[in-house]
Amino acid sequence: MILKELLVQYEIQNNLSHAEVAEEVGVSLSTYYRWISGESTKLKKTTIQKLSKVLDCDIEEVIEETNRIKPILGNVKAGYDLWAEQDIEGYIELGQADAQKGDYFLRVVGDSMEGAHIYDGDLVYVQSCSTVESGRIAVVMIGDEATIKKVYFKNELMILEAANPKYESKFFTMQEVEEIPVKVIGLVRFVRTDFV
Repeated sequence: MILKELLVQYEIQNNLSHAEVAEEVGVSLSTYYRWISGESTKLKKTTIQKLSKVLDCDIEEVIEETNRIKPILGNVKAGYDLWAEQDIEGYIELGQADAQKGDYFLRVVGDSMEGAHIYDGDLVYVQSCSTVESGRIAVVMIGDEATIKKVYFKNELMILEAANPKYESKFFTMQEVEEIPVKVIGLVRFVRTDFV
């Protein structure tokens, strides 16, 4: 069971409000809301001890488990011209080593990265970042559109290259990168293919 589920269960069993539990644990209501929403699981040692006592369980273990559950945030185009969707499609639990490598999954739409073994319907695991080394596969926003491409930096250009020869590379000057904007939002760490 993850932290937010434990907190909600505790509220229901004891007929308490968010504010009452926050007060009992000794945190602000805004901090408590971040726990309930799953936005934050970074707790001070003293808070972990207090929460463990209140909920009568090992919260450190619960947080470790919570941090291994990553959301699937919707679709990203392996091609161009698709708006990024940010609806949470579900969650995937990872081993501790993989969980530390990234932040979320995106579902791939399109075939432009097939040469890199990233296929339509696959899930890519993404580490949030704003820069990548030249030649790495990244999630890139072009204005409001998200795409997965190999990113190269060469001769004052940012180049987005597909891994399928039927798609042309896109070249952006540094001025276009600023104006459009074109920005890296994540590094693709690995791909997960589910066989039906």
